[in-house]
Amino acid sequence: MSAVESLQEILSNSSEKNTTGAQNWTEVYEAVKWIQLVMALLSVLGSGSIIICVMLQRLCRTPELQPLFLLSLSDLLLALCWLFGAVLFSKHCDSLNAYCYHLHTVEQILYMASFFFTLNYVWDLYKGIRDKFYSCLDGYPVQFSNRVSTAGKVSAVISGVIPVLLMTPVFIQGNISQCQANFSQPYRCLLMHTGALYLTSEHQHTIRVCSLLHTYGIATFLCAFGFTLFSVTVLVVKARHIYRRAVTSNGYLGNQQRASFRVMDRRMLLYPLVFVLCWGPAVGLAFLQVVKPSACQGTAGVVLYISEAFTSASQGFLNCLVYGWTHARLRRAGRTVLSRDVDTQTPLLRSQKRSYQALPNIG
Repeated sequence: MSAVESLQEILSNSSEKNTTGAQNWTEVYEAVKWIQLVMALLSVLGSGSIIICVMLQRLCRTPELQPLFLLSLSDLLLALCWLFGAVLFSKHCDSLNAYCYHLHTVEQILYMASFFFTLNYVWDLYKGIRDKFYSCLDGYPVQFSNRVSTAGKVSAVISGVIPVLLMTPVFIQGNISQCQANFSQPYRCLLMHTGALYLTSEHQHTIRVCSLLHTYGIATFLCAFGFTLFSVTVLVVKARHIYRRAVTSNGYLGNQQRASFRVMDRRMLLYPLVFVLCWGPAVGLAFLQVVKPSACQGTAGVVLYISEAFTSASQGFLNCLVYGWTHARLRRAGRTVLSRDVDTQTPLLRSQKRSYQALPNIG
């Protein structure tokens, strides 16, 4: 009789723990909703400011600013998805699972596109540093073109097309297997691949297919992040090598040129740090879900999940500060937009504007 009572006590304690855990995660989801909402709004404002500034100055097709424009565009679209997800979390309707399933798939396309456009931007910056250094060594001025090169166009197209191709199986097979109906997600439209999947279907084959698609999405995210981080790190190391050569090349570079390389070197070091800051918690949560899914429901999962809401949803805002407004030409364009009416009022101000625009570009 005591054995039966002990078993009942264990089952009762287990049920209480599960209920408590569900309550805790409900509170976590509610907190994450507001964090995601605020961070997404900041990202919309940040990336949108760069897009508006570049478009008003008609600089979106210039080789110097097109990579930044494409990166900001992908950040803006991703931030809008985060924003819609936070708003839809409070809604309760039968078709919400389908909306959230497709929204998560679109989000995955956009953040992978953001990865690749980040790499495209860093690659373009590295080429500028390399060309500038060798032109200084040869004693010739850097030749800037007003048109985007064919390689730049191809790189931009590939950065946008590859994420779509990678997620096409999730769109097609997921709708065929009706994965949006077979799985119930308590976090609904919040963030990406957070928490466990809760089975609601009785068809084991369908469940297996949807589980594979879920795992495929996580693996694709991790591979895209790893590839981008490795490539950006390699470019930063190569840029640092050029910087060291510039510093030790006595007689080739003047003080102004050395200062220019110093500014670009600091920017190149900052890029991978911001990239890891934005996506480190999301990568940690995804890796933990693959290696030890049960740990995602504990304290580690809560910490990573809340950190992800702060960092991943704020990518557009951080990128606009680090990639965008540190760019000398964009700052000049922004000042031109803000002071356009004032600059054309007097001959003196017009003269000052021309003098400022004639300053050398060190960003």
